[in-house]
Amino acid sequence: MDLWQLKIFCKVVELKSFSKAGDAVHLSQPTVSSHVKDLEEHFGCLLIDRLGKEALPTKAGNLLYRYARKLLTLRDETETVMSQFQGKMKGRLSIGGSTIPAGFILPGIIGEFSRQYPDVIVSLKVGDTESIIGEILEGDLELAIVGAGTDNKKIVQTKLIDDEMAIVVPSDHKWADTRHISFDLLVVEPFIIREKGSGTLKSFNKSLGETGHSVDELKITAEMGSTISVIQGIKQKVGVSVLSIISVAEEIKTGKLKALKIDGLNLMRSFFVTRNKLRSLSPLGEAFLDFLKVP
Repeated sequence: MDLWQLKIFCKVVELKSFSKAGDAVHLSQPTVSSHVKDLEEHFGCLLIDRLGKEALPTKAGNLLYRYARKLLTLRDETETVMSQFQGKMKGRLSIGGSTIPAGFILPGIIGEFSRQYPDVIVSLKVGDTESIIGEILEGDLELAIVGAGTDNKKIVQTKLIDDEMAIVVPSDHKWADTRHISFDLLVVEPFIIREKGSGTLKSFNKSLGETGHSVDELKITAEMGSTISVIQGIKQKVGVSVLSIISVAEEIKTGKLKALKIDGLNLMRSFFVTRNKLRSLSPLGEAFLDFLKVP
């Protein structure tokens, strides 16, 4: 077993494919399969289930993946510390982002950070707020920007920017010419909801709770796992939904979608820089935090 084999194994797990993992590490599919087989022989158990075109980790594979990620993270931190000792800022920084920060906020931040630190590779993991916080707790990610707060005492969160959500409808919807609607109108309209774990859903439900309402009152016609899916669902008349204004700014500008307020409902929320209180940041993590100008 070596770190290179573990890196290949992690790519197979993350991409759910031997061929895609091979493309990611510039190896042929048979070579990737051979490395995974070597690991399976080393540990004496099956690590990957080959299910048609999809490769999924077994229970043993999931266990190895958790520890492999920690070993690879420690390797990256070691390289960073040694580079810093020689007066350089070099290495790999693994950060996370929930759907909206990862799609609309972090790319610009990473671009500016990379120009300042050209020898640093930033690896961005995208997921819903709940899963990203879970990876921070597991030690797989140092930092993240997510769209909802958490009560977990092991997590430290600092507000980065404010955001506003709105009810988003197609440009030819019956509400398109209005600026706001009542909640009574919303509950009878087909509604697309985000998946459990979404920061948007959590923030929206919190706002509804402040007025004595809940998402359970809505006429839910679909549940979708990404902002892009929801946007396309709205355009295809599956239903209306609540989205961050940031995520639909271009569609609103071009007139393809319209954004509405709900009477008496505060749809403001924040995006938070999130990290593990019990874990010291690497030098690269500290540099990224300083770059964000948050305490």
